[in-house]
Amino acid sequence: MTEAILLVGGKGTRLRPLTVNTPKPMVPAAGVPFLTHQLARARAAGVEHVVLATSYLAEVFEPHFGDGSALGLSLEYVTEEEPLGTGGAIRNVASRLHSGADDPVLVFNGDILTGLDIRALVATHADSGADVSLHLTRVDDPRAFGLVPTDPTGRVTAFLEKPQTPEEIVTDQINAGAYVFRRSVIDTIPAGRPVSVERETFPELLASGAHLQGLVDSTYWLDLGTPQAFVRGSADLVLGHAPSPAVPGRCGDRLVLPTARVARDAKLTGGTVVGDGAVVGAGARITGSTLHADAVVEPGAVITDSLIGAGARIGARTVLTGAVIGDGAHVGPDNELREGIRIWCNAVLPAGSVRFSSDQ
Repeated sequence: MTEAILLVGGKGTRLRPLTVNTPKPMVPAAGVPFLTHQLARARAAGVEHVVLATSYLAEVFEPHFGDGSALGLSLEYVTEEEPLGTGGAIRNVASRLHSGADDPVLVFNGDILTGLDIRALVATHADSGADVSLHLTRVDDPRAFGLVPTDPTGRVTAFLEKPQTPEEIVTDQINAGAYVFRRSVIDTIPAGRPVSVERETFPELLASGAHLQGLVDSTYWLDLGTPQAFVRGSADLVLGHAPSPAVPGRCGDRLVLPTARVARDAKLTGGTVVGDGAVVGAGARITGSTLHADAVVEPGAVITDSLIGAGARIGARTVLTGAVIGDGAHVGPDNELREGIRIWCNAVLPAGSVRFSSDQ
């Protein structure tokens, strides 16, 4: 049996107000909770058993996914009473694993959208005899990430946290948030306290002489940590740029869920998603955006690269660009919101109360 741990306990602070009522992995992307895409891709790669390491709003996960049988998986749930970090969360669920000491255990971060060849990562782990194998990806500007240089055989030589000077940037390879652990290595992580695999576990393993192997896979990769990234990731799933067997429909310019209503002359492009029960009025133009369940966009509104929360209402002729509107919020007619503005859940903006001119 191939099994995996999914780390889904984060509070998603950078994604607020999207995560006020919903844990980050359960925020819809391309019509289903983002976690659905990760679970479906794991199953397609041969994973059978998944343990979800939960914490924030932990009670949301099991009612939705149950025992996992609908996805062809066996799911278990372990809740952290206190935040334990990535390493602490992995150690906290170890008792639920069925693998033998030398068997591989996959570990995924719950906020990464990727086209990683999971089978290739497992094969690399087996062929190299590594203690831990890491998915690495290349980025143009690695300063916001931890660098992971490797030797010509792919063996990891160092972990360098967030370099700032040109001299410190010795590689463009970064830790992409997916790993294969030898089962016995998980048992060496200290229990009952916060541990970071990135800052503590991996550097200590390397210093002790353990074999850490890197697989550079530079297919699609996106950290969904910000609202802008989340909107982009959802659109990329709909457009087919990011692979997932869980998208509920054909890839294309738009995804309209079955109970949504869209006016015939409304224009939806750029991977726009219209969630269940949502309504799009006449003449509205929506590009690269996501409407969650029961959201309403009134006639003539123009929405670009924005996310509209569940039950929110966007008034007639209002213009949104790069905006995030929280669940239940009401933006009145003839407003113009730009530049990453966030409207909190259930907030009310009266008609014409916010305007930005084109030169601002």
